[in-house]
Amino acid sequence: MIESTHKKCILVLADGLSFEGKAAGATGTATGEICFNTGMTGYQEVFTDPSYYGQLLVTTNAHIGNYGIKDTEIESEKIQISGLICKNFTNQYSRQQATETIDDYFKRNNMVVIHGIDTRALVRHIRSRGAMNAIISSEELDVEKLKSQLKDVPSMDGLELASVVSTEESYYFGEESAERKVAVLDFGTKKNILRCFSDRGCYLKVFPAKTPFETIKAWNPDGYFLSNGPGDPASMDYAVKTAKEILHEEKPVFGICLGHQILALSVDIPTYKMHHGHRGINQPVKNLVTGKSEITSQNHGFGVSPDAIRENADRVEITHMNLNDDTIEGIKIKDKPAFSVQYHPEAAPGPHDARYLFDNFIELIDKNKN
Repeated sequence: MIESTHKKCILVLADGLSFEGKAAGATGTATGEICFNTGMTGYQEVFTDPSYYGQLLVTTNAHIGNYGIKDTEIESEKIQISGLICKNFTNQYSRQQATETIDDYFKRNNMVVIHGIDTRALVRHIRSRGAMNAIISSEELDVEKLKSQLKDVPSMDGLELASVVSTEESYYFGEESAERKVAVLDFGTKKNILRCFSDRGCYLKVFPAKTPFETIKAWNPDGYFLSNGPGDPASMDYAVKTAKEILHEEKPVFGICLGHQILALSVDIPTYKMHHGHRGINQPVKNLVTGKSEITSQNHGFGVSPDAIRENADRVEITHMNLNDDTIEGIKIKDKPAFSVQYHPEAAPGPHDARYLFDNFIELIDKNKN
């Protein structure tokens, strides 16, 4: 555990609820939308997932840091969460392969941590009241002043963040001699998604979020991938326009998470802000095509409108449903070789029940090429 001599840290939520805990990581102040993740493991992959950009993360697992930090267990080049809120921030680790303590990791990334608070009570509050903005600080301990600062934090609803986390320059991933070429529109893609494509014989070119379609098309890919990422999909008119142009190309399209929402918007299915979203590695989903169920890894606070999809059943098919709340987890465009899922089939971390979706996309590419 981090020593009890560490100074105080304060957490304040937008509805006025506050917690006093202990500070770790960097000294400072962090703001964002507060959310919780129910995963029991994989904290480093979660911290570095670009889909978490702009969010303060509450971990429901009681111990964070107990297996240390390993350089290779990352989904991007830096910590993407705005700050961490946890019960036990454990600096002593037991894994021989680890290269760094979690406290050193957060200090190196200049990230603020509050620990030693009742995360069960906090998560129950978020589940009841819904997602909201919050602030944590180890430099300002006056709750009223923190409340005042919090008023200036923009709402996640309407916030465009994908272009902030996207690559600034195009780059390649995989073997150039691979059988297939897949263009990746990077809204905040994870490294393990790229690996899943590469492992299946794909050579990837990853494009910045706002790349014009003609530039992407000029590479002559066999298929297109719309990646995961943070923020409100309804604020991404540029991405919806590109997705419509991609669909007109009649080549295979696969979307994950934010990419799923962008694909839906491209066929006039609106999105909405969820009460508190799905974040964890234990979300049950039913595949309506096969009748089988799978346990999935998820991280999203927006969803696609089920009513709008059912009203457009002649064009859009619902392929997957969440078994907890009946939200839409997967769709297929009936007149196009395009499909998407709301969850993360690469599952890093998480179970690999859904990795067949990458195989389905490869089959669709090969069928389209023949």
